[in-house]
Amino acid sequence: MLGYDYPILGFFWSMLIFFLWFAWLILLFRIFADIFRQKEMGGFAKAMWVIFVIFLPFLGVLMYIIFHGGSMAQRDYQSAVNQQKAFDTYVKETAGTASSADELAKLADLKAKGILSDAEFAAQKAKILS
Repeated sequence: MLGYDYPILGFFWSMLIFFLWFAWLILLFRIFADIFRQKEMGGFAKAMWVIFVIFLPFLGVLMYIIFHGGSMAQRDYQSAVNQQKAFDTYVKETAGTASSADELAKLADLKAKGILSDAEFAAQKAKILS
């Protein structure tokens, strides 16, 4: 009975419209984020783009993509690179990974100062190198 009142092509058409609307909403939010993230654009230009996108949404979104689409991708890429660098720095600081050469240099310094004996130095050196 439902198949008669709501044919399968009508269902597919409704799903297509829904997914296109959802994709447009995602694009709209990304454009708003990009407008406020862009450092080269002044405050007045940002306000004009926001007004343009709010009052003429489809035309505003398409025009923003035409004019700023390439730089939008570059800003996304640069943001991802900066986040990766920050993450790598955080992991290195948190993990405190020191290379074996650094550890051996510290041991040699302690031995030179007389804090470690030859036997202790050899034992620690073997431990680091193994």
